[in-house]
Parts: sequence; structure tokens; C-alpha cells
Amino acid sequence: MASEETKPKKQRDEECIINGLPGELIERIFLKLPVSTLLRCTGVCEQWHKLIRDPQFVTSHLQDAPQCAVLFFPQESVSGEPHPADAILIDEAWSPSTYAVPVIGPDDFLCGSCNGLLVLYTKSSTLKVANFATGECLHLEKPVKNLRGDHFLFYNFGFHPLSKEYKITHFLGDPVVGSTRSHNNSRFSVIQVYTLGGEKWRDIKTPEALSLNCVKNSGAVNIDGTMCWLIEDMVANWQHAVMTFDLSGESFARIQLPATVHEDCAGGGPRRYWIREIDRKICIATAQACPSLPRRLVGMLQIWELENKTEQRWSLKYNIQYSPDYIPGPNLVHRNKIILQRRDGNLYSYELLGENFNTKLCKMANLLDFFPHKPDNMQSYICVKSLVRLDVYKKTAIARRPKQREGWELKKWEAWEHQLSDYEKLWTRLHEEEHEGIALAEHSSISFNGLLPRILDDAIRQDIGMKINKICPSLPDQQPRPLRRLNCVAQKQDRENLSARLENYSSIMKASREASKSIMSMILSAVENQRGASGSNAGISSQNRSEGDDAKA
Repeated sequence: MASEETKPKKQRDEECIINGLPGELIERIFLKLPVSTLLRCTGVCEQWHKLIRDPQFVTSHLQDAPQCAVLFFPQESVSGEPHPADAILIDEAWSPSTYAVPVIGPDDFLCGSCNGLLVLYTKSSTLKVANFATGECLHLEKPVKNLRGDHFLFYNFGFHPLSKEYKITHFLGDPVVGSTRSHNNSRFSVIQVYTLGGEKWRDIKTPEALSLNCVKNSGAVNIDGTMCWLIEDMVANWQHAVMTFDLSGESFARIQLPATVHEDCAGGGPRRYWIREIDRKICIATAQACPSLPRRLVGMLQIWELENKTEQRWSLKYNIQYSPDYIPGPNLVHRNKIILQRRDGNLYSYELLGENFNTKLCKMANLLDFFPHKPDNMQSYICVKSLVRLDVYKKTAIARRPKQREGWELKKWEAWEHQLSDYEKLWTRLHEEEHEGIALAEHSSISFNGLLPRILDDAIRQDIGMKINKICPSLPDQQPRPLRRLNCVAQKQDRENLSARLENYSSIMKASREASKSIMSMILSAVENQRGASGSNAGISSQNRSEGDDAKA
């Protein structure tokens, strides 16, 4: 931080003016600023740094922070080619972000999001907690090392507003008899819990053995300090119930689903259920699966909302006429629009309009093309950018340092990095060729203009002059290349822009070369015609002189 002596007088005066305002007014101004601006403000002076880092200010700023949708695509292999994990942020104006989220590594899996913090599952022995706005990361030891059959969907993350504690949970599969390392992938009887800042993971027994497949297929949500997921209940009409786990008291409760009987269509397959969060409420989405393609949906999509937790009263929130192909989660509604996936590789947003719960999907907008990522692997979260700090938790016993080589430094991503480097080289070469092409055209223009005075015919000279003015190519402005890594959607657009620009440059330079040839041909033809006319005039003049001499003789 620069000392007061080295700062320019104007800067010192401006800081004095702002700091002369009442502290409450300065705080109100700062509460309106985004996280990126506040992070820069922490380096201005000690007073601002102290205010912005104050836990009470962090909490107040978090309450009014604008929400964004985070669309996460896990690492996957498509046609034998690995594609890294990536995330796209959708802001309040429904505009997708351009840059990759630096805290997300190419092999990470997203387990949960809360108050601007992400929990990322890695294939190493650690979990990663990260603030995606500040870039701060914390690596924690997993509850069980080298656990066979472990899955990122078995982890969750939440915050309890009363205890002010962040907790990570893990559904631990029941141990396989006769094995010390293998665990059952279908049932679990223990939830492992870690409180951020604590010294160890703790085991909490469930009331009964529960289905891990329900967690995998239907998801889990954290709402106001309570984790919720679906369990099997073969006696109930829907053959499912909701199990809740209070993060503060660490107690379980069961919520029955509606007793309504679904009117399934004859050509549809089995009915599927998902637990989702909409407007801080527990919701159940349900639709019939396609008989031949179980992951695709047919018929109507119903979304039920838990109106009263104590009375276990549900109401039908949406009854959407045409089911989407895939249901993202755990959040699928952002700013009164629903986010749905189609098998064409596109993600759409729809306004939900209708009466008496019969909802129509209106005003469709294509958000992005997520190809080649698989549609049923995408996750969607409603997040905020926050100032929540992680350094206060780094001295715990299970905190670990990241390995020396991880993420993009691993050998498996060398080819991917080389490909990105090759695209940058193509952009650089294209910009160089555009400069050279413009310089060559300008040189040709100067040369042609130097030849114009030799053409005596005014009409021809004017015509050639007009053509010379058109040979200089009109190329798009060269924008500086981004210094940060682009996300997958922006990378695809960047490659398309490169291809289009190369094609455009090729056609423009071809037209410029043809115009130059045409101008040269016109100049040569005009000069040749002038020479012919000059020779003809000289012959006539010589003949006239000869006839005059004869007359005198």
C-alpha cells in the first residue's frame, strides 16, 4: 500500500473528502457496490479495509447481493476426448458470463453452494471450499480416504442462519461385509458432518437405512439450515417421502408427499421425482419418463410446493403442459423464469404464464448452446457474489495444502492447453496478416495514384481514381485478446469468430487483389491507347509535312 507521502495530492484530497463523510453514509455507499469493486477498495486506505473486512458489513452486504444462476458442467469425455469442468454465470439481465471461474479446476465436481461459497469434490483426498468472487480457497481432508464408490452427489453444503455455522455433509454408504474399504452404493445409515472451522468429521446415525439411489436420482437441497432429500416409501401413493436433517440440532424428520394420484398417460414410462428449491421453498418436480429413453420426459411436468412444513400441506405450483427433455437442479427457477434443457444441446428460459396452475411456457429465450457437454449432467444453482472469508478456517486440523501439480498442470490437460495456445497463435497471425494486407493495399493505392497523371483522358482517369479508393480493405477493428481464460461457451464463440474472421479476411483480400489487377489493366490499356494515338498523330503530321514540301517544289 502506498504511503501518504508518495500518493498524489489529488488522490489524498479525494480520500480526505470521502473519509470526512459520516461513517454510516460511507457504509451505505459501500453496501451498494459489487464485490469486485470492494476488493479494490480494501487497498485504498486502512479505514476502508477495516470496514469492508468487518464480519457485520460482510453479512449486511450479503443480504442485498444480487442473485445469479450458476450453470455447472462437470468434466466428461465426449467421443474419447476429455472436456474440462466449467461454469457459466447468468446475471440478473439473463446474460451469460464470458470468463471461466478461476477456483473451478478442470476435474472438479460441484457439491453445493451457499452464501457465495462453493464446495467442490476432487478426485484427490481433499474437498475444496472456494469463494468464487474473491478467489479464496480452502482444502479439507475427506471423511474417508480412497473410498471406493464415493460420488460427488453424496456431499452437500449448507448454512444455518441461527447458529451461523457452515456444514458439509456426506452420505456414507453402508460397509460391505468382509471389506475394509468398500462401501455399499445403494444404502446408507450414517451421515458424516463437518462444521467449517471444526477439527474433525462426525458420524450421525440415520433413523433407518436409507436409499443412496434416491439421492443420486432425485438430488438434495439446503433451505434455511435444513437439508432435504427424497427417500423410499412404498406405502405412500408416490412411493416417496421427504427426509429432512436440521443442520443446527442435527435431527431428522420425515415429510409426507401429497396423496394425489397421478393420471399417467398410457404410452409413458415410469414416473420420476426430483426435489428442488424455488423461492426458498421445498418443491417436488415429477413427470413420466420416456419408455425407451428413461432419462427423457414425456407428458406434463408438475411442480408441487410445500406450503406449510408443520402441517405437511402441499399445493400444485406449476402444471406445465409439455415436459422438457431434462430437469436441471437443484435450482431451476431464476427471476420468475424456468430454466429447461432440450436434447438439441441448448438451454432455454421460459416465462411461466397461466391460470389455475395450468402453466404455459411462454417467451422462450435460447440462453446458450452447451454442446458437446451432455444435457443430463448439468447442475444449476442460485448463487450470490459475497465477501465471506475462508482464512479464519485455515488453521483447523483437517485443512490441507493443495498438491504441487493439480488442475491444469496435470499431463492429461496438456493437449487441451496446447489447443488453446494454437488458437491464440492463429489470432495473432491473423492480426499480423490483416496489418500486412492493409499496408500492401495502401502501398498499391499510392503507386496507382502516382501513375494517374500519365493518363490524359479525364473520364478514364476519374474512373480509375474511384476504383483506387476502393482497393483498401475495410476490416473489423482488432480488439485486444482476453488475458483471462474463457468459459466453454465463450471459447466456442471465439473459435466461430476466428473462423468467420479468417473467411472474411480471405474474401476481402481476394477482392482487393482482383481490384488491383483490374486497375493495373485499366492503366496499361489507357497508356497503350495513348501511345497508339500518339503514333497515329505523328504519322499524320509527317505526311502533311511531306505533302507541303512537294507543293513548294
